[in-house]
Amino acid sequence: MSAPETARTRDPDRRDRILRAAVALLAERGYHAVSMADIGGAAGIVGSGVYRHFESKSAVLLALLEEVMERLLRSAGDAVGSGRADPEVLAELVRGQVSFAVDDGLLLRLYQREVHTLPDGDQRRLRRMQRHYVEEWVHTLRELRPELSDAAARGRVHAAIGAIQSAVTWNAGLPREELGALLTECAERCLSA
Repeated sequence: MSAPETARTRDPDRRDRILRAAVALLAERGYHAVSMADIGGAAGIVGSGVYRHFESKSAVLLALLEEVMERLLRSAGDAVGSGRADPEVLAELVRGQVSFAVDDGLLLRLYQREVHTLPDGDQRRLRRMQRHYVEEWVHTLRELRPELSDAAARGRVHAAIGAIQSAVTWNAGLPREELGALLTECAERCLSA
């Protein structure tokens, strides 16, 4: 009698392992310097195994950049939909962006550096998501400061987000809490200027 065949089980965490490995490699080396074999190796699988989850390196990058925007949009939606007063909503928007920049800076760095390598249609979709995210901030700020023109509110929001996201391009050597406080203060000053 032959041994019973065992069913091959899929590792449910493999896709996530691939993405986590890819973000580190792509953010550090750049999109064009990383191969699917590199990503697979870093994830602990053969390079061809990556193709079971992603059709191309571009699809890996797109999944990562979509994650950036989906998480930011979800955070903003939670803040805006919380029913809290506008000052608290704006503070939560800042807190969410600061937390993302401090805790997931590699993802933001990857977004900043590599979004242009995606096909035009994907870039347009991500830009629409980004505009929607900014609109949540602008709407909240204008509710708080109705004297601001749309352009003035937009300028302040972009300055605040830019100040926060600048942390992914340099290492201040500050502990997480101090860096978060610094970025929060910078963003609040941009919004209240």
